[in-house]
Formats: sequence, C-alpha cells, structure tokens
Amino acid sequence: MAAVIVQPPWPATPPKLTVAQANRVSKAYGSVQALREVSLGLRGGELLALLGPNGAGKTTLVRMLLGLASPDSGRISVFGADPRDEIMRYRVGAMLQVARVPETLRVREHIDLFSSYYPNPLPIAETLRIAGLEEIKTRRFGELSGGQRQRVLFGISICGNPDLLFLDEPTVGLDVEARRLMWAQIRALVALGKTVLLTTHYLHEADALADRILVLQHGAIVAEGTPAEIKARTIGKQVRFSSRLSVEEIRTIPGVVSATADQQKFELQVQAAEPVVRELLLRDSWLSDLEVTTAGLEEAFLALTQNHHSKGVN
Repeated sequence: MAAVIVQPPWPATPPKLTVAQANRVSKAYGSVQALREVSLGLRGGELLALLGPNGAGKTTLVRMLLGLASPDSGRISVFGADPRDEIMRYRVGAMLQVARVPETLRVREHIDLFSSYYPNPLPIAETLRIAGLEEIKTRRFGELSGGQRQRVLFGISICGNPDLLFLDEPTVGLDVEARRLMWAQIRALVALGKTVLLTTHYLHEADALADRILVLQHGAIVAEGTPAEIKARTIGKQVRFSSRLSVEEIRTIPGVVSATADQQKFELQVQAAEPVVRELLLRDSWLSDLEVTTAGLEEAFLALTQNHHSKGVN
C-alpha cells in the first residue's frame, strides 16, 4: 500500500533543488576542531549518506543542520532560512541516537503526542503502518525490545510528514527482516519527494539506499559522489582463499597490495586478480575456497579514511 501523504501548507520543494546547505562551516569545541570549512547541499528528493569514523564530525554537522548548534564560521540554511526558525521545525523530522521518550506511554500515545506538534501530520494509522508498529501500538515503550524502540523512534520522526528527514543509525538493533522493511519505507519516502540525510556505520546500508555519499574524516570532506563513484576510488579486487602458505610469503607476490590472515584463511587486496591467483596456485596446489570479488564500499571507505589519516589530516 502506498503511503498517504497530507499536503503541507507550504509549497513542495521541486526535486533536485537545494533544501539544506552548509557553506564553509567550521566548529570547534575547545582545542578540538570538529568541522573544517565543510560545504554540502541536500537536494530535494534524494538520500545523502553521511559516513565517517567516530569523531569525524558527523554528529556536529547534523546538530547544526537541525538548529541545535551554531557554527563558529560559515552559514547553515534549511529551506533558505535559519534552521532555528520555528516554521522550519515543522518541515523537519529527526531520529537521533540520543532520543529519549517516556517509557510509561504506549506506542500509539507517543505517535498521537508527537503528531499533535505538527500542523499537517500523517494520519496516525499511516504512521503506525509505515513504521511497522500496528501490532505493538498498545504496548508501553518501556516493555519494548531495542529493535521495537527503534521503530517507534522512526515513527516519531516521520509522523509530522516532514519534507527533510534526518536518520541517525536508524536500523541499529533491528533484525535482518525488520532492517529490510525499514529500507523499503525509507525508499518509499524518497520516492514521494522527501529528502533524507542518513548517518550509518552499516556501509552496505549506505550502498543500498544512498543517491550520494559524503565521507567525513577529522572534520573535513574527503570524498563525495554516488556509491558507484566512491567504490571506484578503490582500485583492484579482493581475493579470499584457504592456503598452507604463510602471510609473509603471500605478501611477496607481485600485485598484492595487502594481505590479512585468520589461521589458514586469507584475504588479499590486489591490483589484478588473474596473475595473483595463478601465482598462488603455482605455490600451493592445495589452495581451496577461492573467491574473487570487486572491492566494495567498505573497502573504499577504509582506503579513503586510512589514506587521509596517514597524511596527517586532523
């Protein structure tokens, strides 16, 4: 069933036009430089995944876009205005890891309460359906599992029918089926023209959902592009296998960029797979469990962040 969206009292943002923008934003907490002249634009109807290791500046940037913190320099705008303006808050929804709600209220009561804060919320039944809360709507929040609580927080973030949605690690604690269902609902919201900023440590989640990816490291942008463009930043392939060879010997093979071992199971990053595999088979005729894959988003992310760390960007 398609989501029923109530028309808000303000004009819809045309697809691809900028709905939120950071222009050369910097922020420091004492001696710690959280952000360094970061610029980004969120376009209507897209999902932007914001990636980075812990301490990269993701939370600081999200807080500023939500109007919860101010930059030391640079400018933040949401729908062309200050994100702290009250009218802007009606157009924004957020699911944050630090969210706290009363544990004695029932799920339906939470959705009722938060929906009342908005001028044109989604129908309560629609919010419950989208967030997968119909079967637990009468249960108290304090009785829920971690995954069920995540779904309630997701429901709270969308109940106001926001044009711009911030999702901070939305699928933490969800099982595989619940995660896939939430992915489907997020895709449906984007298809309806909503704009989503997603932060996640599940890189396969960013790969599956994002139109664009922005990678932060030490408060600076180190990469930006589509998932395919980010993955293309990592040259080569991965080779996995079981062997009686030593990791030291494997690292001497021409074309091997890196090699890791867990007992007799190996994982290599190589420039080209074919010559490396031929050499492995010549050196160990008992080699087994051979698997060759193209480097994925995780490998690209590690390469980007480790490369900039080694260059001393801090």
